[in-house]
Amino acid sequence: MSNFITATDRYIFRLVLVPMIGIFVLAASLLLLEKMLRLFEFVSTEGGPINVVFEMLLNLIPEYAGLAIPLGLMLGILFAFRKLAISSELDVMRAVGWSYARLLRVPYLMTLALMALNFAIVGYLQPKARFAYEEMEFELRSGALGASIKVGEFNAIEDRMALRIESSEDDGRKLQGIFARLANDEGQVLSISAREGRFLANREDRNTIVLRLTDGTIVHDVPDGSPRVLSFSQHDLPIDLPALERFRERGEDEREYILPELLEIGWNSEVSAEDRAGSLANFNYRMVEVVMMIMLPLLAVALAVPPKRSTSALGIFLSIVIVVAYHKVNQYGEDVAQLGRVDPYLALWGPFVVLFALIAWMYYQIAYVPGGQPIAGLENVYAKLAKRVKKLFGRARRNADPVTSDAEDSALAA
Repeated sequence: MSNFITATDRYIFRLVLVPMIGIFVLAASLLLLEKMLRLFEFVSTEGGPINVVFEMLLNLIPEYAGLAIPLGLMLGILFAFRKLAISSELDVMRAVGWSYARLLRVPYLMTLALMALNFAIVGYLQPKARFAYEEMEFELRSGALGASIKVGEFNAIEDRMALRIESSEDDGRKLQGIFARLANDEGQVLSISAREGRFLANREDRNTIVLRLTDGTIVHDVPDGSPRVLSFSQHDLPIDLPALERFRERGEDEREYILPELLEIGWNSEVSAEDRAGSLANFNYRMVEVVMMIMLPLLAVALAVPPKRSTSALGIFLSIVIVVAYHKVNQYGEDVAQLGRVDPYLALWGPFVVLFALIAWMYYQIAYVPGGQPIAGLENVYAKLAKRVKKLFGRARRNADPVTSDAEDSALAA
């Protein structure tokens, strides 16, 4: 084992691991933070508890990990080999006989481990997490997660009761300044006001809760009679909870099925052609997203090594564009295949073959062609553009401060 993994391999492992973890955490955090703001607004509007936001975000992690893991893996390898190239360590390793294939031994071991992890995520964790997220969102809209009574406003309950609470203390356990108005089908109306109150669970009937009122007055108004007034020191007011609609079964969306279930539907001749196409499209989409990770080390190396005497970061930009664009192409291919317009295998594996051929050519150029640079043309354009931008900024700075610019020109001339 010591001959298989050398000190150089361990060095490369450390160079890859640190930026890979950092990029994975950064990408996942940015995606979650963007979603967190929307969830906070949604939960506050629906009147649900704040802890629901974090439970919903937890169910979003597998969804975002499917993109963050490949991106972190590729950029981790790219930054590692870029550092080796800029510091000339890569030239030394190549000079002593280490090929790119040998240098990629440890990165490929890491890739295989992350492929297995990503396969488990997109194949099994993502569908269940997506369904759990949809269920929590439904329950929040329907009030099953404990929508709160808004303080200082009239709250309508079952269209027969209006309830208003002036203030609450002790996390809602102690209510003050309570007013309630109840009406029935016969036109009778109860107007109740109380100094204090609190909600209690009804052990006999879980469909109702009890509002225990203290020190108040009840006004009973009937259509053809004078109102009756009653004072009380304690009164229990039962409140019917709204009937909660049951959430749908898992599987309304193909993305909620695990991989064996997708295959079972896709190969079942008794299922409609639309459902089979949707299942096969989603299955191939998930498999392509996992298998494409096998190409990432080759792409990272091809874009990591800049031209000699250059520290151009064009490869970093291109790597991100390629991975994200390929992800979007796969999503479009899945949508088209679900509609039955294109065969699922062609729509998903066609772009994979094209990208595989492109990356194989780029890796061949950097690894086997002397002085080969797969993006040499783009590097030249990038270098010329950078020089022009630098001249424009220099000209603008001289126009803004001509005295300092003349002094600098004189110093350079001397």
